Amino acid sequence: MPHRDLQEQLVKYLTDVHSIEEQALSQMRRVPDIAGDPQIAEAFSQHLHETETQERRVRGLLEATGAEPSTIKDVAGRAGGVGMVLFARFQPDTPGKLVAHAFSYEHMEIAAYELLRRVAERAGAADAAAVALDIGEEERRMAARLEGLFDRAVDASLREVDLEGVNEQLRKYLADAHAIEMQAIQMLERAPKITEPEELARLYEEHLEETRGHEQRVKERLEAIGGSTSALKDAGMRLGALNWGAFFQAQPDTPAKLAGFAYAFEHLEMGGYEQLKRVARRGDDEKTARMAEAILAQERSAAERIAGHWDQAVEAALAQVVGA
Repeated sequence: MPHRDLQEQLVKYLTDVHSIEEQALSQMRRVPDIAGDPQIAEAFSQHLHETETQERRVRGLLEATGAEPSTIKDVAGRAGGVGMVLFARFQPDTPGKLVAHAFSYEHMEIAAYELLRRVAERAGAADAAAVALDIGEEERRMAARLEGLFDRAVDASLREVDLEGVNEQLRKYLADAHAIEMQAIQMLERAPKITEPEELARLYEEHLEETRGHEQRVKERLEAIGGSTSALKDAGMRLGALNWGAFFQAQPDTPAKLAGFAYAFEHLEMGGYEQLKRVARRGDDEKTARMAEAILAQERSAAERIAGHWDQAVEAALAQVVGA
């Protein structure tokens, strides 16, 4: 593969992670004011300082290559960060939504730096590879902090809710889980058709069957406690999946981008089920809690399997771009 082509790809991956850090900064600066819990607020405040340093380090790598951040990507990233915070702010369970979405976002960053490191190594850019490794470890530590805050997030979300209210919230959490599973089904149906290598496509196909089972179990559980699925949420999620599928198909490095997004999406589902499990136990609904635990195990396994294919995803992506 020509060295120049690898350098071009390295710059593109660096501009991608820079825009991701810009979006993270946009979130971190706003979240502490609406976190609803001092420990949650402190976790975001602490990571804000880390993220500011990460942005400077990535910018420095770009400048060292003679490039600069992408204004368009950065503006879009900042707008996305504001949108996420506004979405969470106007939810009745703001702390829970913030922690779940941030947990997923940290894993999107982890995926982005795993992919960047591999591209940097192939381009012979040792400094960029080392920075990607360092920042990836910082993102893992933040993800672990967030994982340790699920109990506090649920406590803060349900602080003023009585048992009847908890049961109503449980139905809402189940309806949200159903909508997310519908989006996952839509994405996983398309993913094998637009990605390589075969092992990764097969992984998506296998997880599609698991996901169909998740959707059915959640629907049955929701109906069993007197709730119903939300046609509006389900339709919105399916439309989102179609849009994402079209986006990835149009990218020149579909396998890597899709693997990174799928990895983050698994953690969005995991964040939702972690909280669903806790809400169910507060409502003395052990059947729902056990269902959430069982699905969680399969989502974790799927995420680990995707992460096990980072190298193959990068090789396939680079082959698509430069024909090597």
